[in-house]
Amino acid sequence: MTKPLWAPWRLEYIKQAGEQADCVFCEEAAGNLAEDATLLVSARETAFAILNKYPYSSGHLMIAPRRHLGALADLVPEETLEIHQLSVACMDVLGQVYGPAGFNLGWNVGHVAGAGIVDHVHLHVVPRWSGDTNFMPVLADVKVLPEHLLETRDRLRAAWGDAAAGR
Repeated sequence: MTKPLWAPWRLEYIKQAGEQADCVFCEEAAGNLAEDATLLVSARETAFAILNKYPYSSGHLMIAPRRHLGALADLVPEETLEIHQLSVACMDVLGQVYGPAGFNLGWNVGHVAGAGIVDHVHLHVVPRWSGDTNFMPVLADVKVLPEHLLETRDRLRAAWGDAAAGR
């Protein structure tokens, strides 16, 4: 007998698939989202870090430039440097809060490369643990996260000492 897995937040993803009219990165950068909807954890002058709404693992962050850019080549040196500095800071904070054994950092450039949002470049910072692939993703193509995203956001902000996320 199969048992259901309760994951009500996934319905939101299914309902909005293909409907994303506004750029989520631009909405976050502009501060247009209510506190109970924002996933912003840290903001800098030219770039910011937010939680991935559909993460690969707990603490999965994305770093994006504030400017709406579709290509890495469009980044100016100041943005490139700040994104790199923010990626190091993200790994440091994630290390303090969650203690991962390692990280994957990557750019998915273009739809065929796996980019879910193709018109605003962003860097993924994914914490990893030994043996973090369990039976759920292997057998059911499902990821199990032990913590609500807003709780993760608040823990990371607190560790950053950035309660207002730089707004």
